Amino acid sequence: MEKKLIKIFDTTLRDGEQSPGASLTKEQKLRVAQQLAKLKVDIIEAGFPISSEDDFEAVKLVAKKIKGPTIAALSRSRKEDIDRAISALKPAFKSRIHIFIATSEIHLKYKFHKAQDEILKLAKDSVSYARKFIKDIEFSPEDASRTEPEFLLKVAKAVVDAGATTINIPDTVGYAMPDEFGKLIAYIRENLPKKITISIHCHNDLGLAVANSLSAIENGATQVECTVNGIGERAGNAALEEIVMVLKTREDILGKKTNIRISEIHSASKLVSSLTGISVQMNKAIVGENAFRHEAGIHQDGILKKRTTYEIIDPKKIGLKGSELVLGKHSGRHAFVKHIEELGYRLKEKELEKIFIRFKRLADKKKEITDSDLIAILEEETTPLTKIYTLLYLHTSSGTKTVPTATVKLGKKDKILEDASCGDGPVDAVYRTIDRMVGLKTVLLDYKIKSVTSGKDALGEVSVKLKIKKEIMSGRAVSTDIIEASAKAYLNAINRYLAIKK
Repeated sequence: MEKKLIKIFDTTLRDGEQSPGASLTKEQKLRVAQQLAKLKVDIIEAGFPISSEDDFEAVKLVAKKIKGPTIAALSRSRKEDIDRAISALKPAFKSRIHIFIATSEIHLKYKFHKAQDEILKLAKDSVSYARKFIKDIEFSPEDASRTEPEFLLKVAKAVVDAGATTINIPDTVGYAMPDEFGKLIAYIRENLPKKITISIHCHNDLGLAVANSLSAIENGATQVECTVNGIGERAGNAALEEIVMVLKTREDILGKKTNIRISEIHSASKLVSSLTGISVQMNKAIVGENAFRHEAGIHQDGILKKRTTYEIIDPKKIGLKGSELVLGKHSGRHAFVKHIEELGYRLKEKELEKIFIRFKRLADKKKEITDSDLIAILEEETTPLTKIYTLLYLHTSSGTKTVPTATVKLGKKDKILEDASCGDGPVDAVYRTIDRMVGLKTVLLDYKIKSVTSGKDALGEVSVKLKIKKEIMSGRAVSTDIIEASAKAYLNAINRYLAIKK
């Protein structure tokens, strides 16, 4: 069965830019338009020329520089708006004017203070006027989903008679339900000439923008208006990447296709997010950071055996490097071992077991374990070292009006040693306590702290250099707790000294 083409009308540069704080310069709009052209969208709505001089210049620049997609400009049902839009679109190889006027009773009563007959005349006259200058005319009855269906159809027929080639049915406030919206589209489709394109423009106020768009497609719509990352007024628009990938992934059910080059989806998402300053939700479908990341051990095991066990989309096809197995407290041994091997380590079973236990303990403290975390643990655990003393327990207390104290418990073969001491600070108190317990007098020559990884729960690395009698020894340790890392690094230096002396 031949798949029917669904045109993608991208309004990232018009409706998307209306997101609070998402204002773009004309140069930035051109960068986005260039990426949209690479993405192979069918129509780019470049802006609303009458709204500002900057928007006029942006539409003009995009019309001049972008080849391939049709360039559209928005206009109210006013001659001055239409003139401004036509002027901005002059350099375009393929151009479209998009004219709109509200048709719902609530808009007529409170916004326009006009009767239906007056709105009908304004709509028809504006399309007739635009037809003198341009052939590709799209008309939108704003708030269509809350307009009386009979009046909506009356307006649509009138503007088609006046020269409109595309009728767009907007769910302007995201009010429609999928079944309800699908029936409305079927009603419009059945009563307009087949040559007329039926488009939809759905907002996401109730989280139904994509669902409503798909219902409309199943009921005869052949053009979808959407934005990259779903940005736009209030809760945003139907997300381009979601609509495209639903149509692609479920071709078996929907029997539709688009011209979109899906390998450019990820790049488009990153660019729009970067230029608008609007972050993409972590768990957003298709382009969210977690969309192809797996932490649960059961899922990771499945992915390692066969990717399709837990992924219905190949991330490489949308421009990503591939799936990502995230190491965290839910991760299993299988994924952990594979990750260790990818880092270049080949460990014996005993070493592996020891490091896996250490990893699990760290994972309880950190949400996500990075490669730097693992390397730090691996280096510490695989470095040959005779551990005469091991740290079993550590507690410190300090404050502006209290003397810093430390309680330390050490293991030495089968013995357990415990002591406490005061110091100038919590780390100094720990070191004084350890000195007394091991019976050595040390001089701290150097003490360094650095963050191995980023974030509030980062692993910290402590390096120390001690003078013990005439010997200078160094020690290093990592932990999410800097005082614990300090104690371990200090003990490592002492253990080295005692191992050499043995």
